[in-house]
Amino acid sequence: MTATPAIPASFDEARPRGGLLAGLLSSDMPRSRALSFILIAIVLVLALTPFLFSGSQPLSTAAKICVFIVLVASYDLLLGYSGIVSFAHTMFFGIGGYGIAIGLEKLGADWGSAAIGLVAALCTSAILAIAIGLLSLRVRAIFFSMITLAVASAMAVLASQMSGITGGEDGLSFQLPYALRPAFRPFAEPVFGVMINGRIVAYYLLFFVAMGMFLLMLRIVNSPFGRVLQAIRENEFRAEALGYRVVAYRTAASVISALAATVAGALLALWLRYNGPDTTLSFAIMIDILLMVVIGGMGTMYGAIIGAALFVLAQSYLQVLMEAGSKALAGIPLLPNLIHPDRWLLWLGALFVISVYAFPGGIVGRLRQGKRN
Repeated sequence: MTATPAIPASFDEARPRGGLLAGLLSSDMPRSRALSFILIAIVLVLALTPFLFSGSQPLSTAAKICVFIVLVASYDLLLGYSGIVSFAHTMFFGIGGYGIAIGLEKLGADWGSAAIGLVAALCTSAILAIAIGLLSLRVRAIFFSMITLAVASAMAVLASQMSGITGGEDGLSFQLPYALRPAFRPFAEPVFGVMINGRIVAYYLLFFVAMGMFLLMLRIVNSPFGRVLQAIRENEFRAEALGYRVVAYRTAASVISALAATVAGALLALWLRYNGPDTTLSFAIMIDILLMVVIGGMGTMYGAIIGAALFVLAQSYLQVLMEAGSKALAGIPLLPNLIHPDRWLLWLGALFVISVYAFPGGIVGRLRQGKRN
């Protein structure tokens, strides 16, 4: 009989201990006062956005941050903790969006249809992730990345051409369950000066699901399973020599990551009441995910929160800030043209290049390093 590999003593650190907060965070504390402050500020602002800001743009920006926290954390589980470079993550993101869209558009605008669409999307993502993992993870990393890119591209083409089911290039628009529609009013009177409607209910659905998914992934990476993934990332030959089935563990990580990305896609579709190829399957989204992981810090779940918040805020408001700055500097030669709002993508790229050079280990890594120093 083959002996089961012993769990290293360091795995004991993965077990939650201490108070309620330590248990909630799986004993993976921020370990930096500045990082703790930033994380608390982001979570509090997200939790109170409907009461702090008026208008639809702040609420939509906060909802997008919640969705991308889940999406970036799921990819960090794959890249940062497992060392797997996959370009198929947006495929699973899109499957989640299409599952909700097809379910609600074809079966009716109720919770049962949404549940059927989500379950079908999760099953599809799990089957594809298992197939890709078992068939491709035995090859070298670069070949695996190319295989995932090819599969993701094929899925995007398939979604565009199956117009009878997916809506083709136009995508699918659909109605939400009544409790998530703007006309829904759970309270007759305003709460803290804000009239609660279905749109705010939908936002808090996104917020609590996103926070729950994040805490679940934090628990996974700090479990014995997560420690094995990190050991495989550092030295897969040594891990295999200890008796761990590297392909099985990596396949399991791919499936968990794919399922989390599917949930993120479903959340985005619920918020937008629409899903199409450019919304969830675009390769540009894959580049955005990579940027958010690198900016926040690979191998740090907390990096997903900071990376997603910074990136989405920059995408949403940098052009507005540049327009205000261009008007304020109207009397100065060259400067108004230099920061013209039409050049916001140039400055966005420059900001991210600077951030990568300034924080090579990501913002979380830099803050934790500063704490140790």
